[in-house]
Amino acid sequence: MNLLSIRQLHIMGKQNHIVKGLSFDVREGEWLAIVGQSGSGKSMTAMAIGRLLAPNLQAKGEIWYEGKNVLTLSDPAIRRLRGKRLAYIFQDYQSSFTPFLTIGQHFDEYQRTHLALSKQARRRQAVNALASVGLDGEIYSRYPFQLSGGQLQRVSISLALLLKPDVLIADEPTTALDSVSSFKILELLSRLKADTGCAILFITHDLRHVRKYADRIGVMKAGVMIESGDKNQVLNHPEHPYTASLIHASRSLKKSSMKHEGALG
Repeated sequence: MNLLSIRQLHIMGKQNHIVKGLSFDVREGEWLAIVGQSGSGKSMTAMAIGRLLAPNLQAKGEIWYEGKNVLTLSDPAIRRLRGKRLAYIFQDYQSSFTPFLTIGQHFDEYQRTHLALSKQARRRQAVNALASVGLDGEIYSRYPFQLSGGQLQRVSISLALLLKPDVLIADEPTTALDSVSSFKILELLSRLKADTGCAILFITHDLRHVRKYADRIGVMKAGVMIESGDKNQVLNHPEHPYTASLIHASRSLKKSSMKHEGALG
């Protein structure tokens, strides 16, 4: 069953055409990875789905969710959808937090926007959400600057999954993290996806993560989806030369990393 259906999506600036006639589906409970080099239109596509594009960019086409075209919804309607049914983990997760608000205040504001719960119930749900990502309840009273990058990233994930969204859009969520922290974050997402049943739209350039976690893969180049399908089919039997070059580059990077680690040892 398709949760989201993107049809002939175009994203344009004043002088450039960033995404060109893009069409794909996000299925219920799956991990769909969108890969491609920087500038291919991956992040712009992710932002368009939640109507989060900058004012100087325009999206045309159709993004269907529950029988409605997201691009034609009113501002109040898209705000009700975004966060509750459609959630984001941003690459620059630190900018998602207001420095002078505690973590608890972020949770409280988020819940008051979408839920009718008592203050005690909101706090209890927030503490449970923090525990689900391995964080102690005392973090509820801290400010963002008092947390490490890894802790703040886990807070952003717990916020994104708090209301059990249908679709979680994770845009390069591990780019700023070391390999150990990246592994922990991706394992956490995988476990939470299994627990909540949400679909994950995973924007990345790292095929190692795709190979381990994704169910399906779409490959973008210059604003176009040039290849898509089952992960193993695409990665083991690529049809497009660009996909093959991405896979080759990923393997070369892995071999180089292993040699470097061996030299250090």
